[in-house]
Amino acid sequence: MTYAPCHIIAVIPTPADGETGPLGYSDPVFSDTETSEKIQASGILQLFASLLTPQSSCTAKVANIIAEVAKNEFMRIPCVDAGLISPLVQLLNSKDQEVLLHTGRALGNVCYDSHEGRSAVDQAGGAQIVIDRLRSLCSSADPASEKLLTVFCGMLMNYSNENDSLQAQLINMGVIPTLVTLLGIHCHNSALTEMCLVAFGNLAELESSKEQFASTNIAEELVRLFKKQVEHDKREMIFEVLAPLAENDAIKLQLVEAGLVECLLEIVQEKVDSDKEDDIAELKTASDLMVLLLLGDESMQKLFEGGKGSVFQRVLSWIPSNNHQLQLAGALAIANFARNDGNCIHMVDSGIVEKLMDLLDRHVEDGNVTVQHAALSALRNLAIPVVNKAKMLSAGVTETVLKFLKSEMPPVQFKLLGTLRMLIDAQAEAAEQLGKNVKLVERLVEWCEAKDHAGVMGESNRLLSALIRHSKSKDVIKTIVQSGGIKHLVTMATSEHVIMQNEALVALALIAALELGTAEKDLESAKLVQILHRLLTDERTAPEIKYNSMVLTCALMGSESLHKEVQDLAFLDVVSKLRSHENKSVSQQASLTEQRLTVGS
Repeated sequence: MTYAPCHIIAVIPTPADGETGPLGYSDPVFSDTETSEKIQASGILQLFASLLTPQSSCTAKVANIIAEVAKNEFMRIPCVDAGLISPLVQLLNSKDQEVLLHTGRALGNVCYDSHEGRSAVDQAGGAQIVIDRLRSLCSSADPASEKLLTVFCGMLMNYSNENDSLQAQLINMGVIPTLVTLLGIHCHNSALTEMCLVAFGNLAELESSKEQFASTNIAEELVRLFKKQVEHDKREMIFEVLAPLAENDAIKLQLVEAGLVECLLEIVQEKVDSDKEDDIAELKTASDLMVLLLLGDESMQKLFEGGKGSVFQRVLSWIPSNNHQLQLAGALAIANFARNDGNCIHMVDSGIVEKLMDLLDRHVEDGNVTVQHAALSALRNLAIPVVNKAKMLSAGVTETVLKFLKSEMPPVQFKLLGTLRMLIDAQAEAAEQLGKNVKLVERLVEWCEAKDHAGVMGESNRLLSALIRHSKSKDVIKTIVQSGGIKHLVTMATSEHVIMQNEALVALALIAALELGTAEKDLESAKLVQILHRLLTDERTAPEIKYNSMVLTCALMGSESLHKEVQDLAFLDVVSKLRSHENKSVSQQASLTEQRLTVGS
């Protein structure tokens, strides 16, 4: 049995002067369209390249002009074509802070949303020089250096924004540890902090970045920064970084150890009764992130603390809440805590099943689908340990779950089926009771044809099979035959999944052993014998499938018509060949089957 975890863009940098995208820091003398057009028409851009030298007294002014005109989208390619990028990149080695400031702005603006600009900077090796400058300036706390650091960060973001290959290049150059160090040293500088956060948000989307992030103290820095924020917008920026980072299990644990969960719980407590749009959004973000942290095995177990942890208890209190978002997060959290036998057993003994049943009862009529799905997910996981099944059955879980049979939502149907299948595993009485429930069986047969929803179709077939296998009841078989379920079990025997093939073959063998007369016509019309022949002759068929196919073939000999089909298809020849099969169980069963077919012929 497997415990199922339950789940629930690139951002254009905003420079310190409030502009979006192109980097500011100067009066936009040349940034209006008309002036830029005149500059382009005059051919002056071509002259700028010769002025961009360390020796020139007007270098800073020229770089500033380029930065301003490049704020206009139509001027970026002309700047590249005029050969300005290579001399600008060389100026990054300058010791003059004003030159560095305007050079960084010029390169950043030329790169903004411009493939040509980025390619030119890439070819000139600009990214590596900027990263080296960030490292050398990192410890400088004077305002001029911080302004320069902000511009360089912005330039790298414009260079790599929404470009996976350039972002990967920056990661390989080691930009992440540098930016994390920057954040730690300059967390008092809001402009630089925001630029770092935007950079993290972009880079964190790449899977290749996660390992590098995990090797830094990013979790500690982000949590420390988060604790200082009171404004919704600032918290939201941090959330946008935390969400992709928290997809990594190592970082999940680091965030938990850094105290993020306590921050999230505090936000939930603050915002739960608010009807303000921002507060509702923040409540959702915080509770969703909480659930995400629980997807990691180590982080989850650390927060569970043997079922006595304060975090676990707080999350538990969300389930009876009147807030749908908290109900959802609470149920998902329980589902994620329920990922090993020890946790599941403790939670069932602690009365969590009753809380989940109460929650589901509140969502039967016109209920919240996501809450239904989450609560059923939790019950499904809790039902996996053998010792929990009888307790959950006696608590009335099946009755609660069956209330959702009328649901037309595939995610709810899927979890409903999975929960029932887990509950009846090796529980004969419960399997028989459910298997004689005509409404349930008819719904299962209907869902077995849900070709648009493979998960629902597969789970319906598996539950039909499970009802027979665990009950071994003639009444259950009769109910399934009368509801038209036989053809689906035969089709299931051809599944691409070996486990489903096996389950189908065992169920069909029980049908043949217990109620062959009742099922005979349906087995014929479903072409069972032809399918068995195909399974036995196909060399790709798994040994256990060949074995169970022969067991089923023997069981069919009690039917005159099916026996004749077996004879007509020369099963004896096929089975005789299997006596030399490399799998001992298959070869032994082949000998037994050969004897049975010989006697019956």
